[in-house]
Amino acid sequence: MTVESPERTEDDSSEVVPVDPAPPASAKEPVVPPAAEVEKKPFIVTLRGWLRDYFLGEDPTLGIAIVPFCFLSMLLFTRHPTKTNFIFDEQEALLANPYVRSIADAQPKFRWVDAFYRDFWGLGPDRSIGSYRPIPDLVWRALWGLGAREQTPFLHHWVNVLLHGVNGALVCMIAFHFTKKRSTAWLAGACFTASAVLTEAVSGVVGIADVLGGTGALLAIYAIFARMPFMVLGVFFATLFGLYSKETALVCVPLVPVTVLLTAQLTHPEKPRRWLRAALAFVVAAGAFVLYVEARRRMFPAPMPPELSAEANADKPLAARTFAAILRWYAQPTLPKDPLNNPLVNAHGLPRVSGALRVYFRGLEQVVFPWTLSGDYSAPQEPVPTNAFAIENVLGGLAMLLPFPIATWFGFSAWRRWRTKPAVEKQDYSTNEFGEVVIHQAAPSRGVDTRLDLRPVIGACLLWIAVSYFPVSNIPVLLPTIRAERFWYFPVIGSSIALAITFDALLARFRTGPVRYVVIGGVVAFFLFQGFAARRHANDYADDLAFWDATRKAVPRSAKAHLNYSVMKGARGDLNERLAANQVALELAPQWPMASIYLGDTLCRLHRAPEAWPHYVHGFELAPNDVNLIALALQCLWDEKQLGAETGERKELDTLKDKYPGTWLEYLGRDILEHGEEHNGVDPKYRPRGYNEGPKE
Repeated sequence: MTVESPERTEDDSSEVVPVDPAPPASAKEPVVPPAAEVEKKPFIVTLRGWLRDYFLGEDPTLGIAIVPFCFLSMLLFTRHPTKTNFIFDEQEALLANPYVRSIADAQPKFRWVDAFYRDFWGLGPDRSIGSYRPIPDLVWRALWGLGAREQTPFLHHWVNVLLHGVNGALVCMIAFHFTKKRSTAWLAGACFTASAVLTEAVSGVVGIADVLGGTGALLAIYAIFARMPFMVLGVFFATLFGLYSKETALVCVPLVPVTVLLTAQLTHPEKPRRWLRAALAFVVAAGAFVLYVEARRRMFPAPMPPELSAEANADKPLAARTFAAILRWYAQPTLPKDPLNNPLVNAHGLPRVSGALRVYFRGLEQVVFPWTLSGDYSAPQEPVPTNAFAIENVLGGLAMLLPFPIATWFGFSAWRRWRTKPAVEKQDYSTNEFGEVVIHQAAPSRGVDTRLDLRPVIGACLLWIAVSYFPVSNIPVLLPTIRAERFWYFPVIGSSIALAITFDALLARFRTGPVRYVVIGGVVAFFLFQGFAARRHANDYADDLAFWDATRKAVPRSAKAHLNYSVMKGARGDLNERLAANQVALELAPQWPMASIYLGDTLCRLHRAPEAWPHYVHGFELAPNDVNLIALALQCLWDEKQLGAETGERKELDTLKDKYPGTWLEYLGRDILEHGEEHNGVDPKYRPRGYNEGPKE
């Protein structure tokens, strides 16, 4: 049906609207073909364009960077959600942590604020083994309250994984603010997130202290890009957060101001004010450190080690007395000293320093080439060096010392260049669609180099590697362990940015030709190998048996690795395999009491108690005050009917206990001989906690 227009009459006075003439052909809009006729781009071309737009189309922010780096962290480090259990230190940190577990009680014994009055393991200052990290305990307690308890540590572990992805995003943002180049920023974040040497910190639950401490350090670095008032607040609170997460965040006190000093013309090109900014950063970072120490001294008054007392240092040189006085003020809780975990406790002077430098160099190798990764390096895997000037020791010393003159020269020469070429360096920067820096200036002089001078950033990165590792190097203070890959969480911040700048410079240098493909292949191979090594090592954390099996293979001269593997096999009923691994541990560490006692215990459980007795005796004599080992041995002997009235073992025990008066051997030996029938062996309150068991009530 059509509708006809009404005819126009002569009396119609309505205005006639003129009709515009047809536009010329050149002005016509292009004809859009039907949708069916539009040429569709191949999927790979579309995906490539989308990836380029996402990663190079705009400057990386936290919202943009956090998603890919969290997914990368999950891909590389996630444990199996159900086929996992509590591994290694997770036993003490969670299962035996009274502060964490208290949240599940009807009437919790501990308040939330008690995290600041307990140590990392939930113990009071009189029982502490040296670690004070309240923020990780708060996180664990919250997760425990949400239901992440004895069944699986997966949720505790997954928090590490996600936080590591967040840290990768922060590294990406920091690298962009330094270099003004998107490609370098993404490479830096990827270097950090995929770094295989960080697997222990990310995949192990107790590594949350390193991850959160790293978060504090990264936030402190990121704060230096802000205006001065916000920088002051940011550095203060970020440093304080890092210190309450892990004490090694104290490296922010020297490193953040030095980074400000070296890079001020890059972070604030219009008004660097480097000395003022550096001084303020130092004051607030040091203020956060002093506040942390003074608060800890009052809330967690740990006993002072005798060797730090003024009397013990009275006859030492001035430098030694001063260092002891600083440590007394710092009030570091007493750290355990076990030569099995750290052989350097028996070394002094040059052998101790050279051994520490050798470990440092081997760690640097693992950052770039993570051929072998392990969660344990106990003796005799890393012995005290017999030659203080071996090649690895010397290279470790050079790697520790050279960053200082290199950073100084890079900083000075970059400052001199900035002073002589302000027309280039003091302009605004932006980034083009390829992620490359564009310096805005009206008419650059011919031959003038308009590239950013990133030497100060390289210098700052080198300092971050050396200085942030130094407190855990066993040079200033002996630690409970000689070597741990989680110690590298702070240094890898610096190495990641330095590697990213290097990779991107090579890619920019060789834009065409066959060499470019070699460079691209090398960069891709680096990331593929890092990812492969990280994923492979993360699989070692699937469960306790997998962990110790992988560890004994990675570090075959670690007595602890073989002994713990034997315990895992024994817990699964394979006593013959337990016996074989136990014997390897004893061969590696014949003076280790636990190796002797556990070998005896294995033989005892195989109903070969007479063969077990000599190993028990050897262990008793090596550690007459180790209540757990003695109770373990005596209980098995009782169960095997070896402490009856007429047995030779009973008579020998009666004689042996009297040789060590005032020890647990004397007390428990006497108690079981006199009250064994009443307690059915050892008094239950002295029996050791079983594997995967919570604290004894």
